[in-house]
Amino acid sequence: MARAPRKRETAGAAAGAALAALLLAQALLPDVARPALAQGTLPAWPRARGAIEGSVVPNQTAVLQGLDKITARVFRIEAPVGQVVRFGTLEIVAMSCQETPPEEPPESAAYLDITEIKPGEPPTELFQGWMFASSPAVSALEHPVYDVWVVDCKNPSKAPGGSSG
Repeated sequence: MARAPRKRETAGAAAGAALAALLLAQALLPDVARPALAQGTLPAWPRARGAIEGSVVPNQTAVLQGLDKITARVFRIEAPVGQVVRFGTLEIVAMSCQETPPEEPPESAAYLDITEIKPGEPPTELFQGWMFASSPAVSALEHPVYDVWVVDCKNPSKAPGGSSG
């Protein structure tokens, strides 16, 4: 007699299917992003993932964490948007950091460009795309020594013209 699937098994299968769809979306994103970066623009906040609905709040600083797998130490990295930050042999540039407004479910995402700089070798581009704080495994940096993930965004940008209220 066949047994009924356990709750954990059905939830795992659903999560696996959702993750596969998200990874496919991420795989397609870099093809869209590269020409946009060459023109000085970024791809839109990826609403297809279902993480964000409605407006987003741009921020001036991406808060990241980095893991050095050799020493097993975790580092907090604050990356001002548009500036290069070093973490080991990695150069990280946060091109954008956005989060949902307070009245919506919390989510932060950063568009990161991560390059490895080794002495005597040409730079190697490792990652370029959106990373989400709520789902770090969906679009992760794959590197044998370092892990980098988004934790938060801070220092909201001033809205041009301000608001009257």
